Amino acid sequence: MWFDNHPVKWLFFPLTILFGLLTRLRRYLFAIGVMKQRHPGIPVLVVGNISVGGNGKTPVVTQAAQWLVDAGYSPGILSRGYGGHCTTFPHHVKPTDTAAWVGDEPKLMASRLSCPVVIDPIRYRGAQHLKGLGCNVVVCDDGLQHYALGRDIEWVVMDDRRVGNGALLPMGPLREPVKRLSTVNAIIHNGQNPLVNNAYAMTLNPSVIRNVRNNEEVLTIDAFRQQYADGVTALAGIGDPTRFFTTLSNLHIKVTEALPFPDHHAFSAQDLPLGATIMTEKDAVKCTAFAHPDCWYLEVSANLPNTLKSALLDKLADIASN
Repeated sequence: MWFDNHPVKWLFFPLTILFGLLTRLRRYLFAIGVMKQRHPGIPVLVVGNISVGGNGKTPVVTQAAQWLVDAGYSPGILSRGYGGHCTTFPHHVKPTDTAAWVGDEPKLMASRLSCPVVIDPIRYRGAQHLKGLGCNVVVCDDGLQHYALGRDIEWVVMDDRRVGNGALLPMGPLREPVKRLSTVNAIIHNGQNPLVNNAYAMTLNPSVIRNVRNNEEVLTIDAFRQQYADGVTALAGIGDPTRFFTTLSNLHIKVTEALPFPDHHAFSAQDLPLGATIMTEKDAVKCTAFAHPDCWYLEVSANLPNTLKSALLDKLADIASN
């Protein structure tokens, strides 16, 4: 319904009108100061979207943080910890934390990066905690609509589903109107068909394939393809599972069965096929404890243009000089 013109969407039209009015009222109350926005006192980059569902924010957050580290900054990652069961906040994600406890994205980012990752549904409090840890830039994973947290830079990530049918929730997939895109610093498109001409293009570059149980057991993509020439089962619990399956096809990895799961699916041993299996890295962090020896994941990294990196560093330099 959200990504086509199915007539059933009109049943939700009255609720969409109400949602739109409440969204505008909430933004207005923040604008006039009735609802308070608090800033942690260090630059804040928010990486989010205007639609529901996953579309590639985590690789962008990871790459932005790495750029900042390379430029001499001390960034910290802030996340709500969606899907995790942690109840004490702010929580500094530790290597021993499970994805079930802190959420799959925070667990993944903490395993990939050397900088602190903190989860807190009250993002201002989490940002203050990162500041206390010595961070001088906050990179917020999601939270574009969390206006209680002051921010200096906003990036929106979109994929080929773009804005769907263009309607607000629940009639469509949008959390905010399309015109909100005109107010952000950058639009990053993860796919082939950008919504706007000035969007920064992002591609996900596959690097190697790692064993889920033993992260040190690594195969090149060519070696994996040869070892499993008879085919593997692929599974994905991300916002758009077909994107992962298409990637495997483009890598000429033979997939005998593709199993899509909902985004943030809480995997159990019963979900895993008995034979050779390949999954996303985001799913792998949730399966480490019970994966069998023939479970693998594809490691990918975001390929983003240097012009986006330059824009980020220039903006931070402007903030520092004011």
